[in-house]
Amino acid sequence: MRIIGITGGIGSGKTEILSYIGKKYNCKVILADEVAHKVKEPGEDCYRELITLLGTDILIDSELPEMMPPIDRIKMAEKIFANSELLYQVNKIVHPAVKAYILDEITNEKEKGTLDFLFIEAALLIEDGYISIVDELWYIYAPEAVRRERLRQSRSYSDEKIDGIFGKQLSEEEYKRHCLVLIDNGKDRQYAYEQIDKKLEEYLWQK
Repeated sequence: MRIIGITGGIGSGKTEILSYIGKKYNCKVILADEVAHKVKEPGEDCYRELITLLGTDILIDSELPEMMPPIDRIKMAEKIFANSELLYQVNKIVHPAVKAYILDEITNEKEKGTLDFLFIEAALLIEDGYISIVDELWYIYAPEAVRRERLRQSRSYSDEKIDGIFGKQLSEEEYKRHCLVLIDNGKDRQYAYEQIDKKLEEYLWQK
Protein backbone atom coordinates (compact mmCIF):
# COMPACT_ATOMS: atom_id res chain seq x y z
CA MET A 1 0.00 0.00 0.00
CA ARG A 2 1.45 3.34 -1.06
CA ILE A 3 0.63 6.28 1.21
CA ILE A 4 0.26 9.55 -0.67
CA GLY A 5 -0.23 12.99 0.84
CA ILE A 6 -2.25 15.50 -1.15
CA THR A 7 -1.60 19.20 -0.68
CA GLY A 8 -2.02 22.50 -2.50
CA GLY A 9 -3.42 25.98 -2.03
CA ILE A 10 -7.08 26.76 -1.50
CA GLY A 11 -8.96 26.70 -4.79
CA SER A 12 -6.56 24.25 -6.43
CA GLY A 13 -9.27 21.59 -6.65
CA LYS A 14 -8.05 18.99 -4.18
CA THR A 15 -11.59 17.87 -3.29
CA GLU A 16 -12.53 17.10 -6.90
CA ILE A 17 -9.23 15.32 -7.50
CA LEU A 18 -9.69 13.09 -4.47
CA SER A 19 -13.29 12.38 -5.37
CA TYR A 20 -12.14 11.10 -8.76
CA ILE A 21 -9.36 8.98 -7.23
CA GLY A 22 -11.66 7.54 -4.58
CA LYS A 23 -14.19 6.36 -7.14
CA LYS A 24 -11.72 4.86 -9.61
CA TYR A 25 -9.00 3.20 -7.53
CA ASN A 26 -8.75 0.60 -4.77
CA CYS A 27 -7.90 3.13 -2.12
CA LYS A 28 -8.97 4.97 0.99
CA VAL A 29 -9.10 8.76 1.21
CA ILE A 30 -8.64 10.44 4.59
CA LEU A 31 -9.57 14.11 4.85
CA ALA A 32 -7.99 15.78 7.86
CA ASP A 33 -10.88 18.28 8.17
CA GLU A 34 -13.34 15.40 8.58
CA VAL A 35 -11.07 13.72 11.11
CA ALA A 36 -10.87 17.00 13.06
CA HIS A 37 -14.66 16.92 13.45
CA LYS A 38 -14.59 13.29 14.58
CA VAL A 39 -12.00 13.85 17.32
CA LYS A 40 -14.15 16.69 18.72
CA GLU A 41 -17.23 14.51 19.18
CA PRO A 42 -18.64 13.88 22.69
CA GLY A 43 -16.63 11.27 24.55
CA GLU A 44 -13.37 12.01 22.77
CA ASP A 45 -10.37 13.44 24.61
CA CYS A 46 -10.41 16.55 22.41
CA TYR A 47 -14.02 17.22 23.36
CA ARG A 48 -13.18 17.38 27.06
CA GLU A 49 -10.03 19.42 26.55
CA LEU A 50 -11.77 21.97 24.33
CA ILE A 51 -14.59 22.46 26.83
CA THR A 52 -12.02 22.94 29.60
CA LEU A 53 -10.28 25.55 27.46
CA LEU A 54 -13.24 27.35 25.91
CA GLY A 55 -16.12 26.70 28.30
CA THR A 56 -19.51 24.99 27.94
CA ASP A 57 -20.97 27.92 26.00
CA ILE A 58 -19.46 26.43 22.82
CA LEU A 59 -21.88 23.49 23.06
CA ILE A 60 -25.09 23.08 21.11
CA ASP A 61 -28.09 23.94 23.32
CA SER A 62 -29.71 20.73 24.53
CA GLU A 63 -32.92 20.07 26.48
CA LEU A 64 -31.51 16.73 27.62
CA PRO A 65 -29.01 17.57 30.39
CA GLU A 66 -27.99 13.94 30.86
CA MET A 67 -26.60 13.82 27.33
CA MET A 68 -23.26 15.28 26.20
CA PRO A 69 -24.21 17.88 23.59
CA PRO A 70 -21.91 18.25 20.56
CA ILE A 71 -19.68 21.27 20.06
CA ASP A 72 -21.31 24.00 18.00
CA ARG A 73 -18.79 24.74 15.25
CA ILE A 74 -20.07 28.27 14.72
CA LYS A 75 -19.94 29.15 18.42
CA MET A 76 -16.44 27.73 18.69
CA ALA A 77 -15.25 29.61 15.59
CA GLU A 78 -16.68 32.87 16.94
CA LYS A 79 -14.92 32.38 20.26
CA ILE A 80 -11.47 31.84 18.78
CA PHE A 81 -11.87 34.31 15.88
CA ALA A 82 -9.27 37.08 16.08
CA ASN A 83 -7.81 35.54 19.25
CA SER A 84 -4.48 34.15 18.15
CA GLU A 85 -3.62 32.69 21.56
CA LEU A 86 -6.88 30.73 21.83
CA LEU A 87 -6.46 29.52 18.25
CA TYR A 88 -2.95 28.35 19.07
CA GLN A 89 -4.21 26.45 22.13
CA VAL A 90 -7.03 24.85 20.14
CA ASN A 91 -4.61 23.74 17.43
CA LYS A 92 -2.32 22.25 20.10
CA ILE A 93 -5.24 20.07 21.16
CA VAL A 94 -6.73 19.15 17.81
CA HIS A 95 -3.77 18.70 15.45
CA PRO A 96 -1.97 15.96 17.45
CA ALA A 97 -5.28 14.11 17.87
CA VAL A 98 -5.90 14.24 14.12
CA LYS A 99 -2.43 12.91 13.38
CA ALA A 100 -2.84 10.11 15.94
CA TYR A 101 -6.17 9.12 14.36
CA ILE A 102 -4.60 9.04 10.90
CA LEU A 103 -1.66 6.96 12.14
CA ASP A 104 -4.13 4.44 13.60
CA GLU A 105 -5.96 4.30 10.26
CA ILE A 106 -2.68 3.67 8.43
CA THR A 107 -1.78 0.87 10.85
CA ASN A 108 -5.22 -0.73 10.46
CA GLU A 109 -5.10 -0.62 6.66
CA LYS A 110 -1.57 -2.03 6.57
CA GLU A 111 -2.72 -4.94 8.72
CA LYS A 112 -5.68 -5.60 6.42
CA GLY A 113 -3.45 -5.40 3.34
CA THR A 114 -6.34 -4.91 0.92
CA LEU A 115 -5.67 -1.42 -0.48
CA ASP A 116 -3.39 -0.29 -3.28
CA PHE A 117 -3.27 3.32 -2.07
CA LEU A 118 -4.10 5.44 0.95
CA PHE A 119 -4.47 9.19 0.35
CA ILE A 120 -4.26 11.82 3.08
CA GLU A 121 -5.36 15.41 2.51
CA ALA A 122 -4.60 18.08 5.08
CA ALA A 123 -4.28 21.86 4.87
CA LEU A 124 -1.06 21.76 6.90
CA LEU A 125 0.37 18.55 5.50
CA ILE A 126 3.86 19.99 5.17
CA GLU A 127 3.81 22.30 8.17
CA ASP A 128 2.57 19.61 10.58
CA GLY A 129 5.22 17.08 9.63
CA TYR A 130 3.13 14.59 7.65
CA ILE A 131 6.14 14.18 5.36
CA SER A 132 7.42 11.57 7.81
CA ILE A 133 4.11 9.67 7.63
CA VAL A 134 3.52 9.46 3.87
CA ASP A 135 5.59 7.77 1.17
CA GLU A 136 5.34 10.83 -1.05
CA LEU A 137 3.59 14.18 -1.41
CA TRP A 138 1.54 15.34 -4.40
CA TYR A 139 1.08 19.03 -5.11
CA ILE A 140 -2.25 19.88 -6.75
CA TYR A 141 -1.33 23.00 -8.68
CA ALA A 142 -3.42 25.74 -10.26
CA PRO A 143 -2.27 29.29 -11.13
CA GLU A 144 -3.24 31.97 -8.64
CA ALA A 145 -5.58 33.69 -11.11
CA VAL A 146 -7.49 30.43 -11.66
CA ARG A 147 -7.74 29.77 -7.93
CA ARG A 148 -8.99 33.29 -7.30
CA GLU A 149 -11.72 32.94 -9.91
CA ARG A 150 -12.81 29.57 -8.51
CA LEU A 151 -13.12 31.03 -5.02
CA ARG A 152 -15.13 34.00 -6.31
CA GLN A 153 -17.48 31.73 -8.24
CA SER A 154 -17.88 28.77 -5.90
CA ARG A 155 -17.66 30.45 -2.49
CA SER A 156 -18.42 34.11 -3.30
CA TYR A 157 -15.21 35.18 -1.55
CA SER A 158 -14.16 38.81 -1.83
CA ASP A 159 -10.70 39.72 -3.11
CA GLU A 160 -9.81 40.94 0.38
CA LYS A 161 -10.73 37.58 1.93
CA ILE A 162 -8.82 35.70 -0.76
CA ASP A 163 -5.74 37.88 -0.17
CA GLY A 164 -5.90 37.08 3.54
CA ILE A 165 -6.11 33.33 2.94
CA PHE A 166 -3.37 33.28 0.30
CA GLY A 167 -1.09 35.25 2.60
CA LYS A 168 -1.23 32.48 5.23
CA GLN A 169 -0.48 29.60 2.84
CA LEU A 170 2.83 28.30 1.57
CA SER A 171 4.31 29.71 -1.61
CA GLU A 172 4.27 27.77 -4.87
CA GLU A 173 8.04 27.29 -4.56
CA GLU A 174 7.67 25.81 -1.07
CA TYR A 175 5.03 23.33 -2.20
CA LYS A 176 7.19 22.25 -5.13
CA ARG A 177 10.24 21.85 -2.92
CA HIS A 178 8.52 19.25 -0.74
CA CYS A 179 6.39 17.41 -3.29
CA LEU A 180 7.50 14.55 -5.52
CA VAL A 181 4.58 14.79 -7.95
CA LEU A 182 2.88 17.87 -9.40
CA ILE A 183 -0.63 17.51 -10.82
CA ASP A 184 -1.57 20.48 -12.99
CA ASN A 185 -5.23 21.21 -12.25
CA GLY A 186 -5.24 24.67 -13.76
CA LYS A 187 -6.96 23.62 -16.97
CA ASP A 188 -9.88 21.27 -17.50
CA ARG A 189 -10.52 18.38 -15.09
CA GLN A 190 -9.84 15.72 -17.73
CA TYR A 191 -6.31 17.00 -18.17
CA ALA A 192 -5.68 16.54 -14.44
CA TYR A 193 -7.31 13.10 -14.42
CA GLU A 194 -5.04 11.92 -17.22
CA GLN A 195 -1.97 12.90 -15.18
CA ILE A 196 -3.31 11.04 -12.15
CA ASP A 197 -4.13 7.92 -14.15
CA LYS A 198 -0.70 7.84 -15.72
CA LYS A 199 1.03 8.04 -12.33
CA LEU A 200 -1.18 5.58 -10.45
CA GLU A 201 -1.25 3.05 -13.29
CA GLU A 202 2.55 3.21 -13.30
CA TYR A 203 2.58 2.33 -9.60
CA LEU A 204 0.12 -0.52 -10.11
CA TRP A 205 2.19 -1.89 -12.97
CA GLN A 206 5.31 -1.85 -10.74
CA LYS A 207 3.51 -4.08 -8.22
